[in-house]
Amino acid sequence: MKRVLFLTLSLCLLFLGANSKEFKLSIIHMNDIHSHLDEESMKLNIDGVKLKVDAGGYPRVATIIKQKLKRSIHPLLLNAGDALQGTLYYTLFKGEVDAKMMDLLPWDAFVLGNHEFDDGDKNLKHFLAKLKVPIIAANVYADKNDVLYRSWKPYIIKHYGDEDVAIIGIDILKATKYASNPSKNIDFYDELKTARKYVKILKKKGVNKIILLSHFGYKNDIRLAKEVGGIDVIVGGHTHTLMGDYSSLGLKGSIPYPKRVLSKEGNLTCIVQAYAYCKIIGDLEVVFDENGKILTCKGSPLLAISDNFKIKNSNKRYVDIDKKLREKVEKSIEKRDDIEIVKKDRFVQSILKNYKKQIDAKEKEIVAIASKTMHHVRIPGRSHSVNRGVNLPLGSEVVPVVAKAFYERVKGSDAVIINAGGVRTDIKKGDISIKDVYTLLPFSNTLYSMRMRGWQIHQILEDALQSVIKLDSSGAFPYAYGLRYSVDMNEKMGYRIKNLEILDKRGRRFHKIEKNRIYNITTISYLASGKDGYDIFTAVKGLDTYFDYANSFVVYLKNLQKRGEELTKLPSWQHCIKSFK
Repeated sequence: MKRVLFLTLSLCLLFLGANSKEFKLSIIHMNDIHSHLDEESMKLNIDGVKLKVDAGGYPRVATIIKQKLKRSIHPLLLNAGDALQGTLYYTLFKGEVDAKMMDLLPWDAFVLGNHEFDDGDKNLKHFLAKLKVPIIAANVYADKNDVLYRSWKPYIIKHYGDEDVAIIGIDILKATKYASNPSKNIDFYDELKTARKYVKILKKKGVNKIILLSHFGYKNDIRLAKEVGGIDVIVGGHTHTLMGDYSSLGLKGSIPYPKRVLSKEGNLTCIVQAYAYCKIIGDLEVVFDENGKILTCKGSPLLAISDNFKIKNSNKRYVDIDKKLREKVEKSIEKRDDIEIVKKDRFVQSILKNYKKQIDAKEKEIVAIASKTMHHVRIPGRSHSVNRGVNLPLGSEVVPVVAKAFYERVKGSDAVIINAGGVRTDIKKGDISIKDVYTLLPFSNTLYSMRMRGWQIHQILEDALQSVIKLDSSGAFPYAYGLRYSVDMNEKMGYRIKNLEILDKRGRRFHKIEKNRIYNITTISYLASGKDGYDIFTAVKGLDTYFDYANSFVVYLKNLQKRGEELTKLPSWQHCIKSFK
């Protein structure tokens, strides 16, 4: 009798096991490419050896993505927004190259990012019209009178046999509406309320596997996962979050990939993001039970690199590593699943190469004319290597103009603070080419927006002057647009900045800065990270606009050109330095 019962129970369990349906989904994803289509130099620490190597680039990540698509069960290829804005590929071609590259891979969905709107509705329409990929954004609505009307959907549903997977798109409201350039015909809705609305709609349709393709930011995604039930996976972007433990390679951060969060209902949501600038590919495997609940989610981001390892020699120049060290480095990489030496896809590379040739030619494009030579000096009155013998009692004629360009680029700026070392050359009288701009502003800086009290603004200027004195760092000297102040280097710390004033909203008059009033200050990413003694910026924790600083000056110059104006130094009343001693 016991044997009969045992056989009956075994058959029942076998029957139940045969009918329980697990569904495996392979999510391959990227975000925030920002027109970084070429490989770029990257410093890594491999087995204690500091090396420089080329990383990423669309031809290289294309190789990996194609391999993963072939190997994966039920693959889903997702792009979490901000494809545009950041390099000359966008500055010169306004999305044409970005669209061309995107169409070379079979993306399943692309969510709008805030920077897609940077050059207005018409430019975005031209970009989206070239794309094969379905475009989604549930909380962004274009009026029927707008050129973007019906250019995207709130969600899509992917069918894998009998299994349906929904992907909802969410764009970040404030950064898009107030820091980018959508027209008044574009409405934006609350991210959480919108997500909740469409989860409910999809549940009613019988879809029990829901992914949020989010350009909302890592911390926001965590909050959303906790407060909005029914979302299984969030594939994110916007904050350029490096997930996975890359600390041993010398990269900051060790956020787990994926990040597991429980909703109010106690259901698991898995959150992923894949850094930025076309260097890392995310790869997440999710297993659902027959009711659409997540059983497991696991995976790893992959940093795609070349094999051109270089090391500093005794003369501090980068040279190729020797054979013995190469073998050691390559063995170390082989042991990891989050970094791989990858060859470029030849077909993708051949197409990009054609545009690269055009960029090399277009670097010669004239974007403005300087009416007179504008001299740059780091500290007022001092000669610098580029302008020996030039007397500049109030300092650089170039930096305040560059600061004005950043002021106009970032909406809502009350003032801009940048360091003397962020600008490298004079601006000569006559034609200014794009190459000239990138020689003037050669670093990989983006613009940051900070909310600061008046006393903090005064303090950060004082801190910068302290760096000039204590660290003998002439590059730390502070310049600005929208601020005016006197500098007395003979005074003690805290008393060197005097008569600090800020420009009014109309840009006509300066008035005394108020200690406790909050102002919107724009700076560059180098200073936002606390470099050159600008420590207060790290405490303020500003918002990265992801506007490339050199490209922002190109935009300013092109606007001058459109108005038929030439570039010239600021009138004396707008120059930040009132007096210097």
